[in-house]
Amino acid sequence: MNPVFVDVDTGIDDAVALVYLLASADADLVGIASTGGNIEVEQVCANNLGLLELCRAAAIPVCKGADEPLSGQWPEHTKFHGPKGLGYAELPSTERRIASYDATTAWIAAARANAGNLIGLVTGPLTNLALALRAEPALPTLLRRLVIMGGVFDGSGQGNVAAEWNIRVDPEAASEVFAAWAGQQQLPIVCGLDLTRQVVMTPDILAKLVSTAGPSPLIQVIGDALRFYFESHQARDLGYVAYMHDPLAAAVALDPDLVTTRAATVEVELADPRGLTVADWSSDRKPNALIGIGVDPAAFFDRLIGRVGPFAGRAH
Repeated sequence: MNPVFVDVDTGIDDAVALVYLLASADADLVGIASTGGNIEVEQVCANNLGLLELCRAAAIPVCKGADEPLSGQWPEHTKFHGPKGLGYAELPSTERRIASYDATTAWIAAARANAGNLIGLVTGPLTNLALALRAEPALPTLLRRLVIMGGVFDGSGQGNVAAEWNIRVDPEAASEVFAAWAGQQQLPIVCGLDLTRQVVMTPDILAKLVSTAGPSPLIQVIGDALRFYFESHQARDLGYVAYMHDPLAAAVALDPDLVTTRAATVEVELADPRGLTVADWSSDRKPNALIGIGVDPAAFFDRLIGRVGPFAGRAH
């Protein structure tokens, strides 16, 4: 069983990533840190608590983290996930409440309690992790593995900008995180857009997931959320599809062999264009990341359907 601590700004694909982890017998989700990003942090907390209720999960601690970047303010929250972050989906009410401690405390406590064994997964801005590193600089040596969904390394950018969202909204935090892992024995695995855009959810794949699960409240929420995500991708001229950015990162957190990687030194642009991730692939510098460069989409979707489908069917 792998202890996993996640840091999320729960929009649609973050939610599917959380369900994937909850559905995985080889994962022990020990804590969830919430950060603003896709939506404000209060809504992220509500989404995380509602998902745990919907999945009938154990009392996994959900803590509140940053709602502003290290420097300045968030850009306008994205509309890609809907006003509450989960598209057309409605979560159940719950008596669950957020933890009394913040995300910095949660990161450090989880790492110390599972020293050398904890898997960290960040699918939102890196603000919470950067603050935790300031408080505990030894954090990179305490984690067994860190997986980051962020950046883009093929020069295509995202939309009409030159930087991926999670990095762009807090480039200072991303820069501090990458600097902290320079020369470490266990480098973070980075799932950038050029990797995650290879795993494309389609209506046919969603139909297979739904049929595997059968009728259930959880599969209804997943379907309603993904239908909105299909439409938001279509509105950006990407087709009636949905990129599974965060679910892929969750799968990699549990099984790094799902992707091929290449060591590099990643630098984050703090001036213009802010948040641009630049990878130096040479061997002249100490690497600070393993950048995902290849994935088998069919293998990923087989795993997603094989885990989430039966789990959703049981979550009544």
